[in-house]
Amino acid sequence: MRVRNFAFAALAVTAALSLTACQNDETDSAQGAPTAAPTASTGTAATGGPASHAPASHAPATSKPGQTGTPPTAAPAGSGPAEKTAKCRTADLTITAADRTITGDPDNTVVVELKNHSGKECTLSGYAGVDLKTPSGPLSAQRSGEPVVTTALAPGKSTYFGISYPPNNTGGSGLRITGLVVTPPDETQPVTLPWPGAGSLPATDTNGSPVKIGPMGSAGQGQ
Repeated sequence: MRVRNFAFAALAVTAALSLTACQNDETDSAQGAPTAAPTASTGTAATGGPASHAPASHAPATSKPGQTGTPPTAAPAGSGPAEKTAKCRTADLTITAADRTITGDPDNTVVVELKNHSGKECTLSGYAGVDLKTPSGPLSAQRSGEPVVTTALAPGKSTYFGISYPPNNTGGSGLRITGLVVTPPDETQPVTLPWPGAGSLPATDTNGSPVKIGPMGSAGQGQ
């Protein structure tokens, strides 16, 4: 009988020790588990109050590799190279002709003036087209071969070129001149003017034109 009581007591102690060990394991597990960080939903903080919204910070612009400092800004419109000045058109010019023969010179001279009335600057370069009107048809002038330069004409300014031709000293009627046709360089629209020079050219059987012209700017106002 005493043996049974002792066995029962031993069993009771063993059960108590097992229960205590299980409780300790559960407590240790609970204490060792990480605590989840509070999360805030949109517009509400973890404590239940309104969430604080800090102003967004703007990161500075970054440069490309090899570059330093502030990135370059675009150049303002219209800051590129100036546009090339346009050529003078026939409609931009007032064209006139005057006799400028100098006594004693071997050839007679007519000077043609081209004046810019367009209100904007334009350029003239090269030789004009020149034809003398005669009863036998137009007589085209030949180029003198002088060097060509570009002339910039401001509004109201003029440039000049000369027409040279031989006087008719033969005593005959020669070849009568009835008009002058001038076409500015690089243009197709001509201007017809009265002929201001001598009334005729000497009749000739030689080939080629006896009339010659210089390039733009080859004559002056008084020449």
